[in-house]
Amino acid sequence: MVTDQTVANAAAFGDAELLGLFDALAVPREIEHKMLNMLRQGRLSKWFSGIGQEAIAVGVAAALDSTDWILPMHRNLGVWTNRVGAGGDLDRLFLQLLGRDGGFTQGRDRTFHFGSREHRVVGMISHLGATMPTACGLTLAAQLRGEPTCAATFCGEGATSEGDVHEAMNLAAVWRLPVLFVIENNGYGLSTPTSEQFACERLVDRARGYGMAGEVVDGNDICAVVAAVRRAADRGRRGDGPTLLEFMTFRMRGHEETSGTAYVPDELFELWRQRDPILRLRHVLVERGIATEAELDARAEAIRAEMVARIDAAFAASPPSSDAERELAAVHAPSVAPRPRVTTSLTGDAGARYLDAISAAMRDAMADDPAVLLMGQDVAEYGGAFKATVGFVEQFGKHRVRNTPIIESGAIGAAIGLALDGYRPIVEMQFGDFISCGFNQVVNHLATTRYRWGAELPVVIRAPIGGGTGAGPFHSQNIEGWFGHVAGLKVVAPATPHDAYHLLRAAIDDPNPVLFLEHKRLYRTVTGAVDPADPVALGAARIVRPGTSATVVTYGGALGWCLAAADQLAGDTVNGRRIDAEVIDLRSLVPWDRDTVLASVARTARALVVHEAPRTGGFGGELAAEIGELAFAHLDAPVRRLGALDTPIPFHPALEQIHSPAARVADTIRDLCAW
Repeated sequence: MVTDQTVANAAAFGDAELLGLFDALAVPREIEHKMLNMLRQGRLSKWFSGIGQEAIAVGVAAALDSTDWILPMHRNLGVWTNRVGAGGDLDRLFLQLLGRDGGFTQGRDRTFHFGSREHRVVGMISHLGATMPTACGLTLAAQLRGEPTCAATFCGEGATSEGDVHEAMNLAAVWRLPVLFVIENNGYGLSTPTSEQFACERLVDRARGYGMAGEVVDGNDICAVVAAVRRAADRGRRGDGPTLLEFMTFRMRGHEETSGTAYVPDELFELWRQRDPILRLRHVLVERGIATEAELDARAEAIRAEMVARIDAAFAASPPSSDAERELAAVHAPSVAPRPRVTTSLTGDAGARYLDAISAAMRDAMADDPAVLLMGQDVAEYGGAFKATVGFVEQFGKHRVRNTPIIESGAIGAAIGLALDGYRPIVEMQFGDFISCGFNQVVNHLATTRYRWGAELPVVIRAPIGGGTGAGPFHSQNIEGWFGHVAGLKVVAPATPHDAYHLLRAAIDDPNPVLFLEHKRLYRTVTGAVDPADPVALGAARIVRPGTSATVVTYGGALGWCLAAADQLAGDTVNGRRIDAEVIDLRSLVPWDRDTVLASVARTARALVVHEAPRTGGFGGELAAEIGELAFAHLDAPVRRLGALDTPIPFHPALEQIHSPAARVADTIRDLCAW
């Protein structure tokens, strides 16, 4: 169905540009035909087809500059063929799509679940909408450098109900970021029609609520797509903020091939078959005398033959080969060696508070490296919920000390974008408990990226955690057990001002994502000297109190309890043996210092693991299991572990004392030594 509007939209395009768009549309179409044949032949396991809606992906890529970022989804093959093909890496793309050696992920992830910084493309994860906040970070990075860079981020109409989409749109509008929110409205989220997904007449109506521009565009008219994207990009580059682009289109295949299309009325297929973007462009080319039908057939056939040959060659390539050592090495980028620091933020006396040390570490890191910036709720003029960033705005400016809306997930997703483009963001969670709102971004996006496609993400998430302040169930949790299981994420839990300073500096320097756990009870109750010349490496434990009768392994807020219990018991005897507990502060949980712990257990023959979190499922279970397995020959007693009661943290101090393991440490050490 070629309308007068289709012809009119093409009038602004030259002959060569229209022929180029025809070829650009034909490439993904011919690749799709080949892939669907391979799927039917059993040579391909899965394929998400974008047949019928290629004009959006191709048009976005064609309209943007090569320096702009694109964040596509799984039906946006045209983005990849445009960007990767222009870079001469089309064969590598086919190796990726077929899971062969030499692909972008080396077989570690499939189809379009990857990115390529050299091509300025950041691919999806399966959790829809998750990369939309990343576009905010990418454009903020460019904005901070004064570069006129835009980012186009894709989602379907179904994914617009996801929280990340709303958080990203709001953030982009508040910060006036040049983000193009590309919504491919094809009528169905898998099988659910739009009438069951949202009540507004058009999704573009939401743009006004966010305070951004919006357009509805014929997504099957390649010229209309290109023109709309150029208008939106121009707005963004002028500083007029983001644009919501709702592209009306249709998916001619199922969500993926096994889904089928039985839920779609036949008349819809016939209607949209007439609106096919390639047929419409062919009509324009022939009508204007730019090419004949035979010439266009020949162009398409040449493209088909080339794509088939390239895909067959990729299919014949070797599958990925690796081993456990190489796979483990791919999870984290190599850490930098710790080094002495020069701090101008601490007085150097023995009275530095835990909170002062954390504040000083951030201040010194930001002074040393302009790529370090801070984001979070109320971190600017207010100075943060616990006043760790008081005075930062005055010293570094609001461009580097940024209040965010209340968007934990959006803030972490934006930090991913900043890190992808050269910054080292610190994200403050107002309370560690609230990181649950950003859980997906942490465990499925931030933590997996380096392993999947090699991109380093130096992001630090600061999380105030722990009880003892009468703050109740939602402001007192110890969250290390949620994240110690996540490959790709480092977890740090300092207990002293010295360690807090140096470990935070090391975390900021590290090329990997780090969750930095700060115990609220320690902020203003623990003081001590910070020696700039005595750095601490991530993953290095410390023997805080030497002893001979048992090894007590702990971290964070529980260290003080363990030291007090060990001192209380010093000189006591049980079964004729003197109690003299050795106390180890792990300092880092992922990675944790096995060598120091196991060497201690080999000397003492007994081990107790203590943490403030509830016992069941706590990180202490991992520690106890490793000690029991690796130090079994040295043990004279079962490995013990002590944690809080398996209840939420109660509000009233009297009830919290029952919940907490603090009062049970000494008796547990005594029982262990009596074994």
